[in-house]
Amino acid sequence: SMRLNLQNEDSEFSRRLSEDLFRIEQYVEMVLCYLRLDSHSTDYVIKEYNLDDIVKNAVRKFGTQFYRKKIRLDYRPLNIDVLTDEKWLTFVVEQVISNSLKYTPSGTVTIDLEEKKTLCIRDTGIGIAPEDVPRIFEKGFTGCNGRIDKKASGIGLYLCRRICTNLGHQITAESSPGSGTVVRIRLEHKKLQIE
Repeated sequence: SMRLNLQNEDSEFSRRLSEDLFRIEQYVEMVLCYLRLDSHSTDYVIKEYNLDDIVKNAVRKFGTQFYRKKIRLDYRPLNIDVLTDEKWLTFVVEQVISNSLKYTPSGTVTIDLEEKKTLCIRDTGIGIAPEDVPRIFEKGFTGCNGRIDKKASGIGLYLCRRICTNLGHQITAESSPGSGTVVRIRLEHKKLQIE
């Protein structure tokens, strides 16, 4: 595949190209996800999944970016099973990690568990302006950071919120400029029954 050939050529050019490919793949995933969300045939496979498996797969996908940006990952095993849909929750976790990496020039991304099944992803990044925080889950909203990052689509977190709602989870964000952002995904659910 094209990507394999690129890895052998570790030039600045090939590095840029593979980053662009990665970004394009992400956009395609977002578009497909967006289209699937409203289709009647959207399939949810709701069962008990090991949360560590989901998080590790998401983290693995960004391994190269952690390494290149020299961002430290602080991750302690969560040792918990959650009732969810693996594919859709993976999408949410990947989006949040992707944002953390995008807006953290240096420092750490921490992934741990807060009381009762709340997955917590925090970073030491540039943070979000206070007036933007309430709006970051709105469709198309990019705020101050979006003006810095011209490629921001304002759709990632909107999709995360929609998916979490469909899964009976709750996603919230807390942030202050200059000291990073915390995203919490509450994985207990009121309305999900095992099929």
